[in-house]
Amino acid sequence: MSTESEKAAEVLRAVWQGTPGAMTEMDEECTPNKVCRNMKDVSYDGFAEEGVDMATAWKNKLAREGKLGSASLGELVLGQVD
Repeated sequence: MSTESEKAAEVLRAVWQGTPGAMTEMDEECTPNKVCRNMKDVSYDGFAEEGVDMATAWKNKLAREGKLGSASLGELVLGQVD
C-alpha cells in the first residue's frame, strides 16, 4: 500500500508526462473542496472618503505610498533599481 505522498507524486508525474485522465484522478484525490465563506462579509465600505469614488481612493492611497506611476510591476514590488 502506498502512502499519501507517494500517491501525490504519482499523480504529479502523470500530469507532467501528459497522461490522459490524470486531471480527473487529481480532482478525485483533492475533493471535497470547500469554499471559503469567511470573505462573504468583507467589503471596501469606508475605504473611500464621503463623495470620493473607489478608483480615486485607490489612486490616492498608492500616491501616499509612493507607488503611483511606477514604470513596472518589478519596480513596484522591489523598488527603484539604480
